[in-house]
Amino acid sequence: MRQPKPLSRRGFIRTGATAAAAWTIVPRRLLGGPGFTPPSDTLTRAVVGVGGMGRGHLFYPGAVVRAVCDVDRGHLAAAVEACGPGVAAYTDFREVLERPDIDIVHIATPPHWHAPISIAAAEAGKDVWCEKPMTRTIAEGRAVVRAVERTGRIFRVNTWFRFQDRFYGFGTAVKPVKKVVQSGLLGWPLKATVSAATGFDWKFYWSGLTNLPPEPVPPELDYEFWLGPAPYKPYHPHRVHGTFRGYWDYDGGGLGDMGMHYLDPVQYLLGKDDTSPVEVWADCPQQHPDACGSWRRIEMKYADGCVIVLDGENRDRDAPFLEGPGGRIFPGLESDIPRLREIADGLPDPEPQLTDFAEAVRTRRKFALNESNGHRSCTLVNLGKIAVQLGRHLRFDPAAERFVGDEEANRLIDQPMRAPWRL
Repeated sequence: MRQPKPLSRRGFIRTGATAAAAWTIVPRRLLGGPGFTPPSDTLTRAVVGVGGMGRGHLFYPGAVVRAVCDVDRGHLAAAVEACGPGVAAYTDFREVLERPDIDIVHIATPPHWHAPISIAAAEAGKDVWCEKPMTRTIAEGRAVVRAVERTGRIFRVNTWFRFQDRFYGFGTAVKPVKKVVQSGLLGWPLKATVSAATGFDWKFYWSGLTNLPPEPVPPELDYEFWLGPAPYKPYHPHRVHGTFRGYWDYDGGGLGDMGMHYLDPVQYLLGKDDTSPVEVWADCPQQHPDACGSWRRIEMKYADGCVIVLDGENRDRDAPFLEGPGGRIFPGLESDIPRLREIADGLPDPEPQLTDFAEAVRTRRKFALNESNGHRSCTLVNLGKIAVQLGRHLRFDPAAERFVGDEEANRLIDQPMRAPWRL
């Protein structure tokens, strides 16, 4: 098989004529100065990873798709057919990044590719729309934050419940709940319980299989490139495409799949966008080193006493979603929603959020869920994953983003990538 070219900043610099071309990788809106977008100019987008999730995200308002990319030629053909003429197809995302006419790169690959492609896109002058979870490890998240800040790009994570839509079992958006929390009516500290009783499904069917027998790689799939930075494992269809979530190398089971959707609003409600818990516990069966399994309960505690409980067994069937010394909020009861809204209507609004990604790109202002608070939300997911993998109580330093006195846990924060890939 061919060997992928290494990912590096130098990889975008060529010699001779192509060196001059490399320096043209600048979105057109920036050629007229910061924030400049000609009225006739339309933002353009490329989608990298066009399987089930990516193909479902080909059409978003605010930008037109100019390119699609996938290592599975079957996925690629279906995406091209969906998009119609004028959309170019690629099997190597780095060729997409070399196009000067692409403004936004939408990353819908499995999570083990999110950080390398996000960083490469930012360094190529592209703004980034990344699927959840933002990154597969905590160190990858830190690297994305540094790259986005260093290059001045606009970044968003594709989970939106902190600012739009009904929040799962609530029958209402997060905003009125946020107004009640920030008013102090519930008191402090708060306990949040995320379980089937409070409207959430942890999707334990995203568990991996063990002892997978090697099978021939389908001719349409470049499996070596699909693996990329992940450790080499012989091909089996359960590792890729719709069931990759069941393996630690690529995701984190139901927690990896749904964690950011469920926990980002909790982080926002608790006002924890700039920090992380200091302790995490997991009650779970012993985990397989390759295949993700289920868990019974995960608890995370912040320095100020706030607690997040992930109840995988739905043990606390009568638990409120939010509980403090001054009151409780239960989701899902339609009769309570008008009362919640009535209380919230008389309270101050939370700080405004920029929730239109196209506007964020045009004005060069941070999106509501960006690289910084998105990394902290994803850290909740990754802390839970590590606690499940190790099955024990862990202490965490939110400033250093390291576990305290536990090098085995720290090795799961910063996992090596398979050569030649690197952050």
